[in-house]
Amino acid sequence: KKTFPALFHLFQRGLLPKRIGIIGYARTKMTSEEFHKRATSHFGAEVNQDDVAGFLKLCTYVSGKYDVPKDFKKLREEIENHEKLLECSGSSNRVRVYYMALPPSVFVDVATQIKQNVYDETCINRVVIEKPFGHDLESSRELSTDIGALFSEGEVFRIDHYLGKEMVKNILALRFANVFYEAVWNRHYISNVQITFKEPFGTEGRGGYFDQFGIIRDVMQNHLLQVLSIVAMNQPESLGAEDVRDRKTEVLRRILPIQLEDTLLGQYVASTDGSKPGYKDDDTVPQDSITPTFAQCVLHVDNDRWRGVPWVIKAGKALNEAKMLIRIQYKDMPNSLFPNLARNELVIQVSPKESVYIKTIVKEPGLSTNLAMSELDLSYKTRYHDVKIPDAYATLILDVLNGDHSNFVRSDELDEAWRIFTPLLHQIESEHIAPKPYEYGSRGPEGAYQFVEDRVGYKRTELEYHWEAPE
Repeated sequence: KKTFPALFHLFQRGLLPKRIGIIGYARTKMTSEEFHKRATSHFGAEVNQDDVAGFLKLCTYVSGKYDVPKDFKKLREEIENHEKLLECSGSSNRVRVYYMALPPSVFVDVATQIKQNVYDETCINRVVIEKPFGHDLESSRELSTDIGALFSEGEVFRIDHYLGKEMVKNILALRFANVFYEAVWNRHYISNVQITFKEPFGTEGRGGYFDQFGIIRDVMQNHLLQVLSIVAMNQPESLGAEDVRDRKTEVLRRILPIQLEDTLLGQYVASTDGSKPGYKDDDTVPQDSITPTFAQCVLHVDNDRWRGVPWVIKAGKALNEAKMLIRIQYKDMPNSLFPNLARNELVIQVSPKESVYIKTIVKEPGLSTNLAMSELDLSYKTRYHDVKIPDAYATLILDVLNGDHSNFVRSDELDEAWRIFTPLLHQIESEHIAPKPYEYGSRGPEGAYQFVEDRVGYKRTELEYHWEAPE
């Protein structure tokens, strides 16, 4: 669904290596035509068919089981045949990328077979692993140990596609290339920070799979915490991968484990008109499930830059809109000549309409002396209307091909992320904490808005204001 469209995007832009072979491997027996049909099924109807034909010439398929050595030896033979055709056999500059878009239950089995039967010590080998990276701190450490016994940390790329999103990648430039942002990026000026993820659809037939994880494991422990680490980190010594990841890990180490009293949980029910089903209306979901489809947590970063500033991360399914944004609210103006009717906010909208805007108080135009809330607005669709923003997976696959780890999760980052969330997850499960119901298509459970006001001191504007993304 994501991998092949991303590869095709890179192919169309001429960003794939000139000598490359793409080999699919799975248990399903398929002809080349069937494989090509599946590989292109998410390309869209308006793609250039000549480009598609050229791309498919690079793609072949091998069928095999995940734990049978002879099947992986067959895969190795296919790779070696490709290398001969590409006239790169024996070259030390060869790169083999093993992209494991697999259920976590077979990660180690497949990684073991790759290392024993496919891995080639005479070339560069890279292994891409998709989330979930474990279920809690203990299982994550076990998985890291098992993978670490097979591959070096430099060979492993733990992919989190949010790190490939344009606006997330832009945070470093926004912060460290602009003196006026970095000057007020601390506890002396910032009141609170909110990182929000909203989806307008439910689990839609995937409820049984989702029920094993829940919204905290699915979105918050990885995507949102990674975004938080970039927003909160100190300036790295360079833009090198390890310098950036050192700073992110440094922040994560200073985050205290989340407390249950700082958490609001919800689970969606059917819409009032009955047009949208509830979470437990899915036949694959147990009727007694207490798995949250909505969660809102307060975190605290215990360092000199952020001590005393609460961070809210919120994620939910079946809400009123699709949106992912970072909202930084500044403190009231001290000794202001004007009444404190509203606070300044810096909002970074990651999706769906990429933008950065600053909520700013101005005087209403004309003879009036009334104050109004306006914005300084950078909307990418307006400013960069001729530029197509690449898909996050395309960006990250290109990073893998180039050997750049900057936007991938290191093992110690992963360890710290699970340390922050595991006590809360275990308490929710052991004490059977019931989530609050909320209607499909609503803003979330009762108390969600009051939560940020009571827990973190978020102050809503008393001035009329509504920001609209340009069409």
